[in-house]
Amino acid sequence: MQLSIGQKVAYPNQGVCMVEGVQQKHVGGNSIDFYSLRVLNDNSIIFVPTANAETVGIRPVISSLQCKKLITRLSADFEEISCDWKMRSKEFMHQLQSGDVFQAADVLKKLTYLSHEKKLSFREQNLLEKSKFLIVSEITNANAADEVVLRAEIELLVASACQKHLGSHPKAMVATVH
Repeated sequence: MQLSIGQKVAYPNQGVCMVEGVQQKHVGGNSIDFYSLRVLNDNSIIFVPTANAETVGIRPVISSLQCKKLITRLSADFEEISCDWKMRSKEFMHQLQSGDVFQAADVLKKLTYLSHEKKLSFREQNLLEKSKFLIVSEITNANAADEVVLRAEIELLVASACQKHLGSHPKAMVATVH
């Protein structure tokens, strides 16, 4: 994968980054080229070997068409949620680390639904916030949307998905609440 300076890319679990340049560094006697990525959220810098960019999950920010699909997906019903919190947590972590914003949307919907059923654990609350951050970051950089308006719209879409899920799976979470 060839990235260009000034390009915005999504980095798994970090959000949107700007490619600032390519730097050559000496590691273990070898000369290796690294992409210098500035994380737009916190202004930190990540160095990724150019040869490993695709392997670590770096990808271009979603297109306008993909953005529309993501917004549609945010309001869609979702699959059953595991009653086993360990399995659920592992699955959610894996989904967020995949770098796939559509997987992050699934995590957001499921954890939002769970948050209406019970108080989320500290870990689940962090995963909920991380999934929301990744989605907002991606859409604002893909569509130049206003972040405050976007957050409100996402909450409405996810609430719609939760209502659909409740309608198609009534009392599905009763076993996990108690």
